[in-house]
Amino acid sequence: MKAVRFHRVGEPDVLRYEDVPEPKPGAGEVLIKVKACSVNRLDIWLRSGLYPSHLPHILGSEFAGEIAGLGEGVKGYNLGSRVVIYPGITDGVCEHCLLGDDSMCENFGIVGSKTDGGYAEYAVVPAENVFEMPESVSYEEAASTALVFLTAWHMLVKRAGLKVGERVLIHAAGSGIGSAAVQIAKISGAEVFVTAGTDEKLSKAEELGAEHLINYNKTDFAQEMQSLTGGRGVDVVFEHTGAATFAGSMSSLAKGGRLVIAGATTGADARIDIRQLYGRQISVVGSMLGNRSELVTILELVRQKKLNPVIDRVLPLSDARKAHELMDERGQFGKIVLKP
Repeated sequence: MKAVRFHRVGEPDVLRYEDVPEPKPGAGEVLIKVKACSVNRLDIWLRSGLYPSHLPHILGSEFAGEIAGLGEGVKGYNLGSRVVIYPGITDGVCEHCLLGDDSMCENFGIVGSKTDGGYAEYAVVPAENVFEMPESVSYEEAASTALVFLTAWHMLVKRAGLKVGERVLIHAAGSGIGSAAVQIAKISGAEVFVTAGTDEKLSKAEELGAEHLINYNKTDFAQEMQSLTGGRGVDVVFEHTGAATFAGSMSSLAKGGRLVIAGATTGADARIDIRQLYGRQISVVGSMLGNRSELVTILELVRQKKLNPVIDRVLPLSDARKAHELMDERGQFGKIVLKP
């Protein structure tokens, strides 16, 4: 089969479109014929060596396709079924898994990071990671849902507890996770503030439901937030960019506000003025992916068109290098999808 692998870490040119052996499903596993796989920031981090991975490595945590084979002991699945993959890998036996809190698993990993992923014609995943797609949803849409919407939902709904009428600031609204978060915040009944680097991206975010638009290349977003809220700040900050925005995000919070964070795209070395935490009773909450039960909810909302995956462009798998270059340059709004 054809796949995109890297044999050493580095810039996008380390990605190779090449022939590799087709994987075989083992006991408890399912073979997926990949129909679409989206590109995520995690792929960039793995390729560049920020996170370790086995080499050579096939990226791709968020993909959809058809069931092409069943491993020993796998029942209840039909060959040819249209499916989307839950990206988390769990042991199923730790106390967190037994309580249904999958993303807190003691041995948690992510498909395409801990294992080979969906930048290929075929991929193998644990059977419990396979979910049937709604008939009305395309492979490209499904491949733009399972990681970013799940992560954003877990951050805003479960970890931050976003409520009707609250104010939320969402950074990098043009990213896949940012465009998902805007929609989730909107259907949650929140007042939505967003940042992005271009007026074009802000205009698209407004179409998704954002009400207050801040171009961080034209103004200091923290100062603008104080102006827009009359000095009060927001109840929740959706933070996934890291060091470059962290201090401003803290300053943008109202008393009793919550900062929820799931990434560090611009760096992990951020400073906290501890006096802000106790003086304004602020909470800083970490978040990682989400749970299988939440994915079921998200897929139903996508089926109902209450949440809509935002796809910037679809490229052939052989153009994975170009896809990474676009993401490195922040040249997309929403998701970049690869098709084998």
